[in-house]
Amino acid sequence: MDPPPRILRALDDVYDPCCQEKGISVVDMGLVRSVTLAGRHARVELLLTSGWCPFAARVLTDVAERMERLPEVDSAEVTVVWDEPWTTDRLSPSARQKLRFLPAPAAVGDRDAYIAAHNTAT
Repeated sequence: MDPPPRILRALDDVYDPCCQEKGISVVDMGLVRSVTLAGRHARVELLLTSGWCPFAARVLTDVAERMERLPEVDSAEVTVVWDEPWTTDRLSPSARQKLRFLPAPAAVGDRDAYIAAHNTAT
């Protein structure tokens, strides 16, 4: 079930520190798996890009604090889901564009010439 749009908008200003300078929120990264509201309690499930993320605790705290600033939420619980891997398929189009280091394959007419022109190894 997709999180309610108003909740996702609320999380648009929460960032994984690794992506903040690029302006990619936890929503754009596709880290928000689910959000449920039961009464005035929010439960948020997050996926991590890596089980070794050194900023995971900070992201969980930031999401919980942001949820608790919503007028309809008194308390929030944020958990990490381990039974579903995060993949790049979850990236928003905006995040995908911001993280693109190479041109789209269709934009490179001659692959070998492109590689030769950009090869720094000699």
